[in-house]
Amino acid sequence: MTTMATRRAWKGPAFLSYGFRPFFFGAAVLAALLIALWVPWFLGAIHIPSAFSPVDWHIHELLFGYVPAVIAGFLLTAVPNWTGRLPVVGWPLAMLFALWIAGRVLVALSGGVDPLVLALGALAFPVALAVVIAREIVAGKNWRNLKVLAVIALIALAQAVFHYEVWRFGKAGVGYRLGIAATVMLITLIGGRIVPSFTRNWIKRENPGREPAEFGAFDTLCMALGGVALTGWVVSPEQATLRFGLGLLLVLAGAAHLQRLARWAPDRTLGEALVAVLHVAYVFIPAGFILAGLALLTDRAGLDTAAVHAWTSGGIGLMTMAVMTRATRGHSGQPLVASMGTVVVYAAILAAALARIAVALAPQLTMVLLPFAGVAWVLGFAGFAGLYSRMLLRR
Repeated sequence: MTTMATRRAWKGPAFLSYGFRPFFFGAAVLAALLIALWVPWFLGAIHIPSAFSPVDWHIHELLFGYVPAVIAGFLLTAVPNWTGRLPVVGWPLAMLFALWIAGRVLVALSGGVDPLVLALGALAFPVALAVVIAREIVAGKNWRNLKVLAVIALIALAQAVFHYEVWRFGKAGVGYRLGIAATVMLITLIGGRIVPSFTRNWIKRENPGREPAEFGAFDTLCMALGGVALTGWVVSPEQATLRFGLGLLLVLAGAAHLQRLARWAPDRTLGEALVAVLHVAYVFIPAGFILAGLALLTDRAGLDTAAVHAWTSGGIGLMTMAVMTRATRGHSGQPLVASMGTVVVYAAILAAALARIAVALAPQLTMVLLPFAGVAWVLGFAGFAGLYSRMLLRR
């Protein structure tokens, strides 16, 4: 029996009939729960028995818990389009999902757990996911997508470095920056495919006229500039001349990615939020580059923190939500049109991202803006889990 026939023959829970179902739902629940718990923990109202500090737990679970879940949901659903195969369905999918959940529970309750056991338990899911995706890419001879596998491996490496730094130095540094850089590069790679593609499809159908530019040498240059700049940002050189040069390179990369976005005809997508949100989310990628560059050029730490949250809360948070809503609607047979509830979800996450960036730029407003950002983020992701539960949990 072929894998596609196996999926059609699956009579168990619909939740396990496609990779996007458990992982998108689980990712949204985790994202909402994390911030709902982290803000009061950070402000001293509650305590979570994790081996990590509140900040490191927050970073670890969003970067190495939430992000890999969305990646898993996307790739396990996209692989059939790339290879003609379906990697996981039914109980094997349930086992992969259970491995992800076990990692989240282990990290949350890791106080007193041996650091090596904690690291191995947390890394089990990304390693298993990489093995599954590698098997499908190799079996389907889909060599062009090996670069996606390389990014997954880089995120897993970043997680391993994160655990080592927390064990050795008491806090993370290079590990979380490498995780952010790898995820940003993944967005520039995958976003460079889906944003112009989805935009082009919508324009042809609903608003004929100027279309996004085809992928070309300029896109390759943008990604190369971004990759080099992010590498320097991860390493964080101390020498003044190198920091100044890196600052200029980061700003240049940001300007290049802004121009890349402009080539995708964002102004022509305002009639459909499901498409427009992809462009709004991508704006945070060049914004992060520019803020990180200005942080080095002006020696203001707050700008670097703002850059981190532009990339994470804005770029990663809003882009992953844009992908989850569109993929869920498309693969569950729903119209590719954003409902009012979906627009509210987008608005909540956008507000959370802007407020979190503002906290970094105006720390005196932390006690006002941080709770607001937390509530907006929770409402956004909990809203997705509630609104899309019927599509994710039922056949």
